[in-house]
Amino acid sequence: MRSPLADRIRPKSLDDIVGQKHLLGEGKALRNIIESGELPNLIFYGPSGTGKTTLASIIALQTNRKFHKLNGTSASTADIKAIVAELDTLAAPNGILLYLDEIQYFNKKQQQTLLDYIERGEITLVASTTENPYFYIHGAILSRSTVFEFKSVAPEEIVPALKRAFAILSEEKQMQIEANDEVLLYMARACAGDVRKALNSAELCVLSTLPDSEGKLSITKEKAMELTQKSAMKYDREGDEHYDILSAFQKSMRGSDPNAALHYLARLLEAGDLPSAVRRLMVCACEDVGLAYPMIIPIVKSAVDAALMVGLPEARIPLADAVVLVCNSPKSNSAYLAYDEAAADLRAGKSGPIPRQLQNKHFDGEDNQNKGQFYRYPHDYPGHYVPQQYLPDVLKNKVYYRYGENKTEQAAKEYWQRIKQKDDKK
Repeated sequence: MRSPLADRIRPKSLDDIVGQKHLLGEGKALRNIIESGELPNLIFYGPSGTGKTTLASIIALQTNRKFHKLNGTSASTADIKAIVAELDTLAAPNGILLYLDEIQYFNKKQQQTLLDYIERGEITLVASTTENPYFYIHGAILSRSTVFEFKSVAPEEIVPALKRAFAILSEEKQMQIEANDEVLLYMARACAGDVRKALNSAELCVLSTLPDSEGKLSITKEKAMELTQKSAMKYDREGDEHYDILSAFQKSMRGSDPNAALHYLARLLEAGDLPSAVRRLMVCACEDVGLAYPMIIPIVKSAVDAALMVGLPEARIPLADAVVLVCNSPKSNSAYLAYDEAAADLRAGKSGPIPRQLQNKHFDGEDNQNKGQFYRYPHDYPGHYVPQQYLPDVLKNKVYYRYGENKTEQAAKEYWQRIKQKDDKK
């Protein structure tokens, strides 16, 4: 059985790797480490299809080490022990480089076993993960390794790889294969920075296209769109990408950019993640618009209810309305900040007894020398307001809420200044 195209044309040298110039360009740290021949334990962190496996195999080749590859989803402790057994034999005279893909799936005990071997220098570990290593990898392994972050490959860097792929396919099939620049650029963009996905799409396009009467095979944009239409939706509800999209979604609404916010909304909904979209939208309405436009909360809640009622794909309609409304609304986080400040005081132990006049008591014990609750009912006074102490004594003059610089809150400020008959500039 023939291997996938991405494996058949895997680069053999550092200069052939697509992208990652911030790591492998001339004079960059990782390149210098590899070329030194003194190889530390490495952890490669980044999305799929960005060259992590390829680079590990090149490192083994350039440092003359026996290359072993395991996957964290299926490998066992016994597999590691079997690899270590090759040490000091003719099978691995210069040592072993163990490439452990998806190391985050190794449990704590497995990672501890691995640690014992790398600590004694019996193997050199190159591990890869698509998740944040500082959350998923044993701290002891992290402390003995150097982490390098791989980034999604830009479309302009993927185009040359696609040209090479079509050239190799043309040679293998002994026929002329053509794909114009528009098709190549579309495929490069549609793969969302994943070179392997782009190469696999190229092979699919060739396999699904019939040659013309002259034996020439032309890849059309329509064919490329048919086979790559879902590729750009790189999304994992359990991984970093999920939280990155949600973060970008809310920050775009907070930043009043409807175009970006709708883009991230589409990424969520096209991936079928309606619950995350509505939850973050509701949070943003309360947290970032807040008192600058209080009615936005029931409005967005109604849009969310409608979206959940009709489901996808129609849910996109009320949610798009709500997202644009949030983006175009004035912003205030005054109440949110006030709460956080009040909670911080509480966690610091600043609370104290509730003032007597606010307690839920209707009688006094014999030990109370000053009997009576002394609560003043605001509605019995002009303007439905009367000054009295509400905070505990330890926080008597504390100010948490400060009026935001928006029309709604400034109107409230002016109203209460009139009622209280004093200038409240807090």
